[in-house]
Amino acid sequence: MSGSKIIVVCGSTASGKTALAVDLAKRYDGEVVSADSVAIYKGLDVGSAKPTKEEMLGVKHYMIDVVSPFDEFSVSDYENAALPIVNDILSRGKLPIICGGTGFYINSVLYKMSYGNSKGNAEIRNKYEKIVAEKGNEEAYEILKKVDPVTAEKLHPNDKMRVIRALEIFESSGVRKSDIKDEMTPRFDFIAIMPTYDRETLYNRINKRVDRMFENGLEEEVRGLLKNGLTLGNQSMQGIGYKETAEAILNGSEMPIDTIKLNTRHYAKRQITFFKRFQNLFAVDNSGDGGFEKVCKIADNFLKN
Repeated sequence: MSGSKIIVVCGSTASGKTALAVDLAKRYDGEVVSADSVAIYKGLDVGSAKPTKEEMLGVKHYMIDVVSPFDEFSVSDYENAALPIVNDILSRGKLPIICGGTGFYINSVLYKMSYGNSKGNAEIRNKYEKIVAEKGNEEAYEILKKVDPVTAEKLHPNDKMRVIRALEIFESSGVRKSDIKDEMTPRFDFIAIMPTYDRETLYNRINKRVDRMFENGLEEEVRGLLKNGLTLGNQSMQGIGYKETAEAILNGSEMPIDTIKLNTRHYAKRQITFFKRFQNLFAVDNSGDGGFEKVCKIADNFLKN
């Protein structure tokens, strides 16, 4: 293996990404960098379906259990933490395998972003940083929704830096960020592998995963997090499964298992739509036998060239 080559394993929840990434790491002397916006949090284990030590099969994993659930963590934070890890893996002659379903995390490592020719404006930026500090991320996000709804749709309210940057661009130039062509300069040579299932099979896998989470103690985990002082205002509690369960506990209602299944299926659909736009994407049917062999042929060809 030569150069700065990376394999990305991406796709929807419950599609078999974790197992595939581990298998690839074992075969190609790789290490796995997680790109999951819930798995980064300590103590959020059951609902994030973090890989167990047994499932890791001795493969080194990064960006799991790295942030307190009381802290916010933006895409920029992920980029600043994960990019040095990827470069370190490469420097040791190993293959970085970025694995996860949070597309903005993955893009932040793969690409250096340049927002047209827009220059920064410290005064405007400081104004919105003050708004966020005093009134929270949602306040700035609501302002962005009014002036640039297209950009707002693409960002999470907690992605503070990019929300403020979009507001800064609009206020300083009068031009919406969504009207500016972003320049995405690849940092690495990469391919993206997306394991897939037909919709019925994927939805069945999602339903079974949610059932398994409750069997494995999701309700008890969320009760413990709330007892420790977390609230629905914390970013970590906004993840699917955690938010609905916390609301049910606080309201004294039944566990919203069917609601979580539905929300997860909707999320999976959005993930698939997002990743289908990825460059160098190979979608591989993960049902039945022969899927891993297909992936290995793709990887062999990529790593040899």
